[in-house]
Amino acid sequence: MRVAAISDVHGNLPALEAVLADIDGRGVDLTLNLGDIVSGPLWPRETAELLMTRALPTIAGNHERQLLDPDLAGMGCWDRFARTMLTGEQVAWISALPPTLHVGGGIFMCHGTPANDLDYLLETVTPAGKRAATAAEAEARLGANRFALLLCGHSHTSRQLRLSDGSFVANPGSVGLQAYRWDRPHPHETVNQSPAARYAIFEKKEGEWEGEPIVVEYPFETAALKAEEQGAADWAHALRTGRNLA
Repeated sequence: MRVAAISDVHGNLPALEAVLADIDGRGVDLTLNLGDIVSGPLWPRETAELLMTRALPTIAGNHERQLLDPDLAGMGCWDRFARTMLTGEQVAWISALPPTLHVGGGIFMCHGTPANDLDYLLETVTPAGKRAATAAEAEARLGANRFALLLCGHSHTSRQLRLSDGSFVANPGSVGLQAYRWDRPHPHETVNQSPAARYAIFEKKEGEWEGEPIVVEYPFETAALKAEEQGAADWAHALRTGRNLA
């Protein structure tokens, strides 16, 4: 069985279209969506429309949870933008998404960690910045949540780790945004150094899951120009370069 995982689309429709086309050509049996689907200054309505037609097993990320808050004025600007652009049917679809999902076959999906959609599973943030988590750190965050293949998103960083019990934990990286800054729990940044979209394919070989990170080129300038139309210069720079503004 070949499983594709996508995450953190953030309304980047051209990147999503390129990734889905690439998946369609690779003989994948199942495609999973790990959340943070529409928030951003791009194409929230069109992104939701495309994914709803695909009917992929999908979970909510922190941004799905945030944009459902009834307090529009208190939302982050790009959650609010996405919410105002979505149709009622699309909001209902997002409202029905679970925060985690066990899809069978020993495969489990979460956005951050099984317990918290704002925490990284495979990265550790210290005052010095963000680094790869150790196996011990990942195991502590998982607690009793152990599966043959456990998939997470949220950090926009492609990463894979095999735990001491043989479980395979992986983040496919971000489809739609290759750089950002955040201040939780300490100020840090993600920088993927390229505008290309990311996802991953997983396959069981000799009884163990293995993963292949995939990089897909797409017309990123279209997305950058769309971000500029919305006054999001930081997004436009990240979309063009995979780096943050100085």
